[in-house]
Amino acid sequence: MSRHEWDALTEAEEAFMVNSYEIDILAGVWGDLGDTDQSRPVSELAGILLTLVDRGWIEVRRVAPWTSPAGENGFQPGEVIPRDQLPGILGDAANWEYPDDGDWIGALTLVETEAGRKITRLSPGEMAE
Repeated sequence: MSRHEWDALTEAEEAFMVNSYEIDILAGVWGDLGDTDQSRPVSELAGILLTLVDRGWIEVRRVAPWTSPAGENGFQPGEVIPRDQLPGILGDAANWEYPDDGDWIGALTLVETEAGRKITRLSPGEMAE
């Protein structure tokens, strides 16, 4: 199933899926978008992302602080942002930019769901082909 679904993705959808399996912040998607998609308004890109959220393949979260068992500070995906809040949040162009201060806490991050993993990973049967 993954190869068929993956091949059916648009270039922009593929960029969001790559961003989600990398668990990158939303601003990182600009590096995966093609030239045509980079010139789209944020509102149009938000609509594309929302279709992937609605398919159950991606969750949008905010980066949260994390402390390793060894006491080192890092980052992790926070709680899922409710779907009804996403249009307003994704409509804010500031959420599509890297933080000026370099602090990713609170930045939007895309996280692939279990269903999304079935799209981005080959099944054992597909690997055997």
